[in-house]
Amino acid sequence: MTVAIDWLAFVQVFAAALVGSVVVVTFYAFGLRLLVRSGRAPVVTPAEFTDAITVITEKQARRGAKAAAKAASRSPLSDAQKQLALLGAFASFAVSALAVLGALMLIVFGH
Repeated sequence: MTVAIDWLAFVQVFAAALVGSVVVVTFYAFGLRLLVRSGRAPVVTPAEFTDAITVITEKQARRGAKAAAKAASRSPLSDAQKQLALLGAFASFAVSALAVLGALMLIVFGH
């Protein structure tokens, strides 16, 4: 009994996974960057976990929200540029989501 490995198929799967992960991470990071440039920095409220290593306090969350608001207010971009950055952020998130959905479709229907 011999086991035959299709190395070309292995390389194709590896390349597809590498390219897919690079596309998702790059466009998501670019979308976050544009979101911050548009003056809408994402501020996440702290979660309460009993086994968490670090949990930020309400004071730290308020300080972070205040810093984000201050950074947004002194942005050198005009309102039109901020709107364009926001549109670019949404487009980048859409590309990232489409890459994930495309990969899922390839897994489900492509075999």
